[in-house]
Amino acid sequence: MPLPVQHAEPTHVPDTATQVMVAMRDTVRLATDVYLPPDRTGRPLPTALVRLPYDKNSRYVFMDRIAAYLTARGYAVVVQDVRGKFRSEGETMPFVHEADDGYDTIDWIVRQDWSDGRVGMFGDSYYGATQWAAASARHPALRAIAPRVTGADGIRPDYWQRDGITQLFGALYFAAYWTDKWAYEFTPDLTRRPLADAMDAIAEGIGSRPAMWDSYFPEVRAVQAFPHGHPFDGRPIPVLHQAGWYDNCLQPSINDWAELASRPHWAPVQYLHVDSIDHESYHLDDVPVPPELDHAMVDAAVERMLPRHLDPLVAFFDVFVKEARTPDSLPRVRWHHGHLGDRTAQSWPPPGARTLRLHLSEATSATVDERGGGLSPNPAGEEQAASWVHDPANLVPSLLDDSFSALRHHVDESPLHRRPDVLTFTTEPFTEPLDLAGPVRTTLSVGTDGPSAHVYLKLLDVSSDGCAHVLVRGQQLIPGGPPAPVVFDLTHAGYRVRPGHALRLHIASSDFPTYLPHPGTEENPWLAAVGKTTTQTLTTGGDRPSALSLTVIDAECPS
Repeated sequence: MPLPVQHAEPTHVPDTATQVMVAMRDTVRLATDVYLPPDRTGRPLPTALVRLPYDKNSRYVFMDRIAAYLTARGYAVVVQDVRGKFRSEGETMPFVHEADDGYDTIDWIVRQDWSDGRVGMFGDSYYGATQWAAASARHPALRAIAPRVTGADGIRPDYWQRDGITQLFGALYFAAYWTDKWAYEFTPDLTRRPLADAMDAIAEGIGSRPAMWDSYFPEVRAVQAFPHGHPFDGRPIPVLHQAGWYDNCLQPSINDWAELASRPHWAPVQYLHVDSIDHESYHLDDVPVPPELDHAMVDAAVERMLPRHLDPLVAFFDVFVKEARTPDSLPRVRWHHGHLGDRTAQSWPPPGARTLRLHLSEATSATVDERGGGLSPNPAGEEQAASWVHDPANLVPSLLDDSFSALRHHVDESPLHRRPDVLTFTTEPFTEPLDLAGPVRTTLSVGTDGPSAHVYLKLLDVSSDGCAHVLVRGQQLIPGGPPAPVVFDLTHAGYRVRPGHALRLHIASSDFPTYLPHPGTEENPWLAAVGKTTTQTLTTGGDRPSALSLTVIDAECPS
């Protein structure tokens, strides 16, 4: 029986916008909304451009509200459905046309009588990727970009398979948004094996197979998004890298900042802003999110969110697009320090940051209860070992249904810590604040009796009532063999661990359905119909230690 599928058709163009069908170099026309200030006196304006695939007029992207905020601050705003989506013509294929279409759209803008010839681009996720693509095409009128919760190389198919582990979401995303011009909603049957059959059922329900699946499964293949060369190798351009501590695209954003900040010609115009948000812009300060603050459902919540969402962008564009302020008015790095507030610095990690090393200990207790083993500044003594079984028929569940809205749901992960296939190591409750500000890494001495294995790590804040919430995470495919050192990058944190709270390290070999499960064999995870159990072993102390490395700064009183 086909999978039930619903699709969304385009919503109406608001009265505040004028839609134009803009022709690209191959005559394909892209639906483009132009918003101008209602009190414009005829003077030309700098332009803020967004190119997106999610229906430029949908409530989800609230571009009419964003446009009102920016036009009130002296910008023309242009919002475009990318090629093949909703009202735009052409084939539906992500990434491959964005460089040329971005260039051609900017070229059209600068020829309009309302344009002063200066363009900045902004937007989240895929519409951050369209910025990097346009930057790679090097139009001289593109003065600055402000990609948010994304990365230059961060959302193409090869991103969704990192460190040998594949995120299931990638296949679902391409089915939902890139099968054709519409967007689709469905609930896949992820009990089916092989999992490729579950994907086939989605395509059958929609009535078509997304072309991008050929680049995603059963094998991931790179997609050429930059036909004119990688943007990092072109003309330096001011970039406001905007990220979220709870965003599942945090690492690509940080990577872009770090890479360009290390290049002499790019470094002077690179800026970093990291907020305590998830991919959908829910904020740590609001958890648990009450109904009246849920911007997915309540218009007033969108209005409340806009200043925090857009003011850093306006300040950046005022310098590099409008040229109304000087660069010294911008902080080089701004971050929201969880439970403390906004902070600024000249670098990231901030000056004075140091490494705090916490050693895994009491390994034999790692599966006894929720606390498990210990995390201590003191090295463990003699070697101890802990083992756990990965059973493809009894996977560790992903308690967070939507990894893009981590703070909207703010899931308590402690129920997982009662499972025998999850190891935990926990500090004693802190008596003083501990401020995390920089990368988090873990070196584990770990091995498996299988041909290879997945190892998933989560670092959690554990409150006095026992609830455990994820701060950072990372994962790796480890080779078969006895325990050996493996380094895990758990991204970055900007967070205060408050007195009375503890830190806990979660270690497991599955996290489904967020990630494809390892079959326990050498089969492709998409194609495996039957799995095999494997046993993983972790050692601590002695000659094979395991430790967590935190980047910390000296605690300060709230301002």
